[in-house]
Amino acid sequence: MRFKFNLITLSLLAISGAVTGSAMAADFGVNRANTSTVKQGTFQCKRCPQVDGYSGTIAINAAYIESDDIHSGNAFGTGKDGPNASLDADLNYRNDAGYKAKFQAHRLGLDNGFAHLKAGKSGHYELVADYQQQTRYQSGDAHSQLWYKDGVLTPSEHTQTQELSLQRNKAGLGLSYGRDFYQAYLRYDHENKTGYQSSSIVTPRPVNFGQPVDANTDSLTTGLSLSGDSWSTDFNYFVSQYNNDIGALSLPYLYDVFAPAPDNQAHQLSLSGQYQLNRTVISGRLTSGKMIQDDDLIQMSGNPLQNWDGEVETLDGKLSVTSLVSNKFRLGGSVDYSKRDNKSSVWEFAQYEVNGITGAFKQSVPLDTERRGLKVNASYRFSGDYRLQAGYDRKEMERSHGDREQTNDNVLWAKLNVRALDNLKLKFKAFLDNRGGSEYQTSELTSSEANPLLRKYYLADRKRTAFEAKFNHTPTSWLSLDMTARYAKDDFDETQLGLTESEDYGYDINLGLQLDAHLSGYAFAGQQWIDSAQAGSQSFSTPDWFADIEDEFINLGAGFTYTGLLKDKLSLGGDYLFTNSTSDTIVTYDATTPQGDYTSFNHSLKLHANYALSEEMALKLAYQYERYYDTNYAQIDVDTVPGLTTLGDLNHNYNAHQVMLSFSYLLR
Repeated sequence: MRFKFNLITLSLLAISGAVTGSAMAADFGVNRANTSTVKQGTFQCKRCPQVDGYSGTIAINAAYIESDDIHSGNAFGTGKDGPNASLDADLNYRNDAGYKAKFQAHRLGLDNGFAHLKAGKSGHYELVADYQQQTRYQSGDAHSQLWYKDGVLTPSEHTQTQELSLQRNKAGLGLSYGRDFYQAYLRYDHENKTGYQSSSIVTPRPVNFGQPVDANTDSLTTGLSLSGDSWSTDFNYFVSQYNNDIGALSLPYLYDVFAPAPDNQAHQLSLSGQYQLNRTVISGRLTSGKMIQDDDLIQMSGNPLQNWDGEVETLDGKLSVTSLVSNKFRLGGSVDYSKRDNKSSVWEFAQYEVNGITGAFKQSVPLDTERRGLKVNASYRFSGDYRLQAGYDRKEMERSHGDREQTNDNVLWAKLNVRALDNLKLKFKAFLDNRGGSEYQTSELTSSEANPLLRKYYLADRKRTAFEAKFNHTPTSWLSLDMTARYAKDDFDETQLGLTESEDYGYDINLGLQLDAHLSGYAFAGQQWIDSAQAGSQSFSTPDWFADIEDEFINLGAGFTYTGLLKDKLSLGGDYLFTNSTSDTIVTYDATTPQGDYTSFNHSLKLHANYALSEEMALKLAYQYERYYDTNYAQIDVDTVPGLTTLGDLNHNYNAHQVMLSFSYLLR
């Protein structure tokens, strides 16, 4: 504990020493106001006392995990079976001179944890340091006969077991300095991502393998903010550099069989501001950016294309105005613009043979997009109990060299808030969305390969109707109830092949209880259904098969807290969560055939007991249980399908347990 305290103190000394000897300028800030004649005791905040010195809590955790599946690490914070230790902290420091610091940590020492340090002097400067580690586990039992070393995937008769997981280590350092009307800031972040993830190659038969990941991302943000009595502005520059240490992958007998993500960089300049004129607020933002990729390109045949000049320029802008016409009536609107101009080099590439098409050479085509948006809205409060909002949104999109050059979305919406009844709040929303555009035609790039009746769902004509209702009721001082119901339907009336219809509906219920001064609890339930239908063709003409996809999601939970036991020394608590998701697909072609399903469920139980050893020290004993199961018909064993090599059956079915003992100390 002493080390953590010294860490904060040293950061404060470093900051104060850095400004020693600097010239003192006139300060007309609030902190320099003459308060000698003010009776501060009358206005003192009784609920949030300012404590000089150190305050907060620090805790040391020791835990033991019993699990036979590394996937449980997504819930426990680490995929390692057996004992582990971590640190939690929420510490503060301040003194009479205005210096303050804050240190926070959660699960520090595990595969998923963070630390945050912030120190500085109020109204002058601030130093921020961050560290975060994130790990996502997919499977610890993937089987592969491809061994990776120095850019080569070497086949072997011996099967190796691989862990599929990705670990991100992030570190950041930021500094800001400012006075009353300006603030300058600078922040640097570095991220390293390592591990293995599932991928596939064609050799010429399809083979799944564990793709190695080793990449670094560096980013720098700097800017200047200015403000006045009725205005503010911010000028910002951002640059990011991505470096992939894994190059093109080869087999001993075949070069460049897999191309990983290329190195790239991005630059962005932005200017934003806001101005208030009486009861009208005007805000705007203008951003110009450039994305550059100059890595080698792998061709399907021949030598790699070296130093490809990939470059995309972006331009984004938005202007918003909102005005309070009267105490009851408000008007607002905005216009926005976005352009993506692809200035990359154009080269000829060999084409795959698809549906008998000969392998001719075609040039790569730079794809450009341009978007324009308009939003207008109005809000009127009839009284303190009723408020009506309505608006119109329009989005126009242009895409070069696409199946549809132009699309436009028109949305009408309305919201009604009702507070006419005691302890009751009602909110209603309704949306009507219509998408149309220019004539739909198959792209020149794929016209010989795609059915001319096929419509891509994000380009096709669509009519959407959506409703939502929220209900909040507090019938007594110990009970609160929240309910939400929603429904949305998409109709693709003009689509013969593709997605033809989709429905999305569900509900959420939340219940809060405060049964007495010591016992409180909560419960919630929610369900969502997504039903969609699509049509296809095997004869390259009119529809001859149909598919119905039904997805369902369930969330249930409850918890309690009981305090005041053993003369206010012991408190108990528990939380339970159940989630379930299913997806069924049925295809009709001559006969109705189920295509297999996806099912996943999770039971999570947490119990804890807190015991106060003294006013400063406490012990906490916690238990966590995880029951997880999923099955995906697409996950199959290594040699189940002739000609296909997989990583094995990566479904999960496990029970996992964690017991944790924590010791915490409270600083006053």
